[in-house]
Amino acid sequence: MGHCFSKNVSSVNNDGDGIVLATNSTSHPPPPSDVVAFALSPFQSPLPAGVAPSPSPARTPGRKFRWPLPPPSPAKPIMSAFLKRLGPAADPIPENGNGNGEAALNKNFGYGKNFGAEFDLGKEIGRGHFGHTCWAKGRKGYLKGHPVAVKVISKAKMTTPIAIEDVRREVKILKALSGHKHMIHFHDAFEDVNNVYIVMELCEGGELLDRILSRGGRYSEEDAKTIVLQIVTVVAFCHLQGVMHRDLKPENFLFTTQDEDAPMKIIDFGLSDFIRPDQRLNDIVGSAYYVAPEVLHRSYSVEADTWSVGVITYILLCGSRPFWARTESGIFRSVLRADPNFDDSPWPAVSPEAKDFVKGFLNKDHRKRMTAVQALTHPWLRDENRTVPLDILIYKLVKSYVHATPFKRAALKALSKALTEDELVYLHKQFKLLEPKDGCVSLDNFRAALTRNKTDAMIEARVFDILNLMEPLSYKKMDFEEFCAAAINTYQLEALEGWEKMASKAFEYFEVEGNRVITAEELAREMSLGPSAHSLLKDWIRSSDRKLSFLGYTKFLHGVTIRNSSTTRHR
Repeated sequence: MGHCFSKNVSSVNNDGDGIVLATNSTSHPPPPSDVVAFALSPFQSPLPAGVAPSPSPARTPGRKFRWPLPPPSPAKPIMSAFLKRLGPAADPIPENGNGNGEAALNKNFGYGKNFGAEFDLGKEIGRGHFGHTCWAKGRKGYLKGHPVAVKVISKAKMTTPIAIEDVRREVKILKALSGHKHMIHFHDAFEDVNNVYIVMELCEGGELLDRILSRGGRYSEEDAKTIVLQIVTVVAFCHLQGVMHRDLKPENFLFTTQDEDAPMKIIDFGLSDFIRPDQRLNDIVGSAYYVAPEVLHRSYSVEADTWSVGVITYILLCGSRPFWARTESGIFRSVLRADPNFDDSPWPAVSPEAKDFVKGFLNKDHRKRMTAVQALTHPWLRDENRTVPLDILIYKLVKSYVHATPFKRAALKALSKALTEDELVYLHKQFKLLEPKDGCVSLDNFRAALTRNKTDAMIEARVFDILNLMEPLSYKKMDFEEFCAAAINTYQLEALEGWEKMASKAFEYFEVEGNRVITAEELAREMSLGPSAHSLLKDWIRSSDRKLSFLGYTKFLHGVTIRNSSTTRHR
C-alpha cells in the first residue's frame, strides 16, 4: 500500500513497488509463488463457498474442437512487463559489475544518511513485494515526537535500472505534489547501505476499501458523492501537473482519521509516471479490476486513470465490480469486451445523473471519456460555488484548433453554436481560469494560467512544451465564442445521447456559414488521408451541389468512428 495507518496489517498487499501482488482477501488466496498475477479484488467472490478461483496461467491454452481458437491471453504481455521491471529473481546483477559482465548498478540516491538519528522506527504495519511500511516517531526537528509513516524499500531487490528509477521517480513525485489537500504529505527521503526510507504523513483512518466493506459493500449515493469528489479533485491536480498515478483503487486512498467525515489522501505513487500532454505510454501496470482497455492495448495516457475512477465509483454505488472473471486473463477479457451492468439492483434506484457519471468514465473509447475536471462540472457533482481547476485537455484541443485548416475551424465553430447549457458550464469555467482581458485570451493567458499552477512535477513532465505548439495564438486573440469552437471535444459530444440532435443543429449553421464546394481529393487532404480514401469520401459529398452532406459533416468533424450504442450517455 505504500503508506500506512494505525491498524496492524499482516497480509500481503500491493505496495506499489511492483506491478501486482496478492490480495488480503480470504476469498482470493495468494497465488503460488511461481505465478505472477495482477492483484485480485477483496470483494466477495460469486463462486460457491469454499471454492476459490485458480490463478491464471501465463496464457490461455487452445481447446480442441472449438473454432476459432481462443486469442492469446492479455495476461502474457503483463507478465513480461512485470518480469522486466522486477529483473531476474535467481541471478541478480552483481553490484560489483563482475559475474556476467554487466555494469554495476548505482544505488546511491543522494538522500540523507542519518535516518536512524532522525527517527525511531516502530512496528511494521504494511508489506508489499519490494518493501514494507512501518510506524515511526520523529526524534528531532519539527517532527520530534510526531508519528509518521516510513516506507522501507530494500536495495537488494533493486536488481534492474528500471527498479532504481521507479524509486527515484516516486520520491520526485511525492515531493513535487505534496501540499494538495488530498495528497499524502511527503516529509523526507533517506537511505543507507541496505534500504531507502520514504518518510510521509501517517494516516490513521484506514483504507477506503475497508470503509466500503464495513458498509456492506456499497455507499449511499450522497455519501459516494463525497468520496468521488475527493478522488476526482486530486486526480485532476495530478493530471494538470503531468503525473499519471496508474494504480488508482480503493486500497490507495486513506482516511486521515477514524472519523466518519475524515478527508482522504491519495497514496502509493510507486507505479506513477510523468507524462507530457501529447505523450502515450505503453508499459502495462496497474491492478486487474481497475485497468483500462487502452492499457492492455499498450497505448494510453491520463484517460486510463479516469477509467479507474469510474470503476471505483461503480463499486461505491452498487457494491460489485463492473468487470469480473475467475482468472486474470478473464478479467482482462471482460475489461476489453464486456459492458458494465446498469440494469440489476440497485441500479434502478440510482439517479440517472449518477449512472451517466459512471458511464462517462467507463467508455472503452478513451477519446470519449470524461476528464477529472469535466467530472467536477458534471450534473451529479456540480456545485456553482466550488472552484474548478484548470484542465490540460483545453490546451491539447486549442493546440489542434490553431493548426487546423479554415474549413475545419468553420465546422467546429458551427458545432460550438449547437452546444447545450450543460456543455457550456465546463467551457465557461475554463475560460474564466484563463483570466481573459477585454473578453479575449491569447497565448500569454494560457502561459500565465499554467504558471499559476506550476510545480516541479509540471517542469519534469515538460507540460510547458505544449505552449510552443500553440504559437499561432501569439499573433491573435480569441474571444469566448471562438474558444468554445477550439475547446470542444467532438468525440466526447458523440458519446452523448443528444448527439444526433446537436449535430443536426450544427449542420444548419454550417450550411449557412461554412459549407462550400469541395472535391474528394481536397477533403482527403483536409483529413490527411491518402488516395485510397477518395472513393469513400465521395459518398460524403452531395452530388447536387458538391458540398458536404450531413453525413460528410459529422465524419469530417471526428473521422470515421464506429459508434457503439452501448456507450451513449445521457446528459
